[in-house]
Amino acid sequence: MSAKDKNKTSAPGGDRQQEIDRLEKEVEELRGLAKTAGADAEVERIRQQVAELRHEFYTHLGPWQRAQIARHQQRPYTLDYIGLLFTDFIELHGDRAFGDDKALIAGLAKFHGRPVAVIGHQKGRDTKQRLQRNFGQPKPEGYRKALRVMQLAAKFGRPIITFIDTPGAYPGIDAEERGQGEAIARNLREMARLPVPIIVTVTGEGGSGGALAIAVGDRVNILENSFYSVISPEGCASIIWRDSTMAETAAIAMKITAKDLKELGIVDDIVPEPEGGAHTDFDAAASFLDEVLDRQLTALSNQPLKEILDARYDKFRKMGQFFDFVAR
Repeated sequence: MSAKDKNKTSAPGGDRQQEIDRLEKEVEELRGLAKTAGADAEVERIRQQVAELRHEFYTHLGPWQRAQIARHQQRPYTLDYIGLLFTDFIELHGDRAFGDDKALIAGLAKFHGRPVAVIGHQKGRDTKQRLQRNFGQPKPEGYRKALRVMQLAAKFGRPIITFIDTPGAYPGIDAEERGQGEAIARNLREMARLPVPIIVTVTGEGGSGGALAIAVGDRVNILENSFYSVISPEGCASIIWRDSTMAETAAIAMKITAKDLKELGIVDDIVPEPEGGAHTDFDAAASFLDEVLDRQLTALSNQPLKEILDARYDKFRKMGQFFDFVAR
């Protein structure tokens, strides 16, 4: 069987994941029906087998499977992390030029008692929410709102914490008419020189410039089952092979997983997730992230500002490979 045929026969979300979910549901139903000690023991035995199957599955996830987990509609989003990690959150709206983009959340809060600014993408879980949040795809006014809040944070010396979870910037004609590319480019330039610590965390999917526009930071983290890439696996497959069903092959070739990105020097820390993914236990996922953010913010707060800015500039300049060609 060719690689192309193999991709076409594999379910996008993974048949094994669906089977595990089905078995767990049946075990819970059996537990409620069990009346005798023998029946309880048998149910417990089956439950243990399902737990082992789930552990085995999540221990050997491939890039494409992790991409599906990163996109899980029940995965915690920015507002969920804000509720679990921060206090005294005040959301700020609008870019003072066009309107308010609900695909991006921006505001001021406290993290372990320290004043900070919080910015992040917000998706929706049902059709109404997804339409309202534009599926987590910001328009220019969203990026300008984010920059306004970041500049406000810099004015008052507040560190900035951002959460990345977007398929990319909105590609619609109205966004292009209002200067989508310029808004993203301005954010990249301004974030590179904001005189406060910036900590970035990819919590789901990090799509291209739509993610990078709020991801120029001193520390860049990624959750274990998240991915970060210049294009989606489906988009890459459509360009390279002219066949979106080759997405699994593309995901492997693109090196989009947390482990790959760590080895390439794109991210600094991999944040562990509860077994089965962050969507299975919001509190545990937030607890893992809390430890990383607290440690990094403490270290950056004790570092001279000039060193922070110089290191930030060098960090992003070193990414990728560059070749100088001399004209003859």
